[in-house]
Amino acid sequence: MSLLKTITRLLFSTLILFTTTYNITYADGGFPTRPGRLLIAPSASYFFANSQWDASGIKQKFADNGKFQSFGGTLYAEYGISRRFAAVASVPFVYNKYTTSLPSNTTSSGLTDLETGLRYYLANIDFIYYFSIQGTAITPLYSNNASLGYGEEGAELKLAFSGTGHLGSLATYFNAADGVRQYFGTNGPIQNRYNGTFGVSLDSDYENQVAVTVSGIYSQSNDKGFSPIPETNKDYSFLQASIGYGHSFTRETSLFLSGGRFLTGRNTGVGTSVSLAFIYRLDYR
Repeated sequence: MSLLKTITRLLFSTLILFTTTYNITYADGGFPTRPGRLLIAPSASYFFANSQWDASGIKQKFADNGKFQSFGGTLYAEYGISRRFAAVASVPFVYNKYTTSLPSNTTSSGLTDLETGLRYYLANIDFIYYFSIQGTAITPLYSNNASLGYGEEGAELKLAFSGTGHLGSLATYFNAADGVRQYFGTNGPIQNRYNGTFGVSLDSDYENQVAVTVSGIYSQSNDKGFSPIPETNKDYSFLQASIGYGHSFTRETSLFLSGGRFLTGRNTGVGTSVSLAFIYRLDYR
């Protein structure tokens, strides 16, 4: 197996993980998807917060000993249409629960925002460094449930840069992506969503890897309101760090486990997350 094919698979293992963490979709990169290749990735995550950063970035506990928990699941798929184009889609489901010391708790569950997109591979440098651009449409799969999201359609344009290298005798890879997203509705926020990942294979067969990711969102809106349910906030920001471990069982299947923590924020919860992703590849050409 070529190094590029292996690293590409491991990179997907890392990035798909973030499709269920705080409503971020980072399952993308500059590496091209082989024409006729279908990648399917179900993932699950758990998110917890019992404190927040206020609008000034000051950390404090939720009122009345509040605790927010979210259990999520996402089905992600990607298909290589040609050497230049790939189609992507993700369907997330969440179960949210907010509890306090008072006898008034809030729960909500359901499908959230469907994301469908088209990725174009712009160029490469010596088949080591790769560049891509992606357009994504956001479509809410719910109505009359303000606890699942904004309930607004949106669009995103994202650039990504990926590459491979070596650290001593170990193979390495990286991905950097930045996207601008706009929701179309009353006070619909405009967001900058960014992430950077660096991964290292732990053996010569490329079966095991570790990766570190830094990611975040900067969201702006005239709606400055705060809710412990993060999917409903419109004006906020945060920076998150995650570390993960991946294992490839075969050329077609791999598993990735990761844990993350919000480092700084504004108008958002102080979140801790754990995620698990399973990746399966099929070739139809």
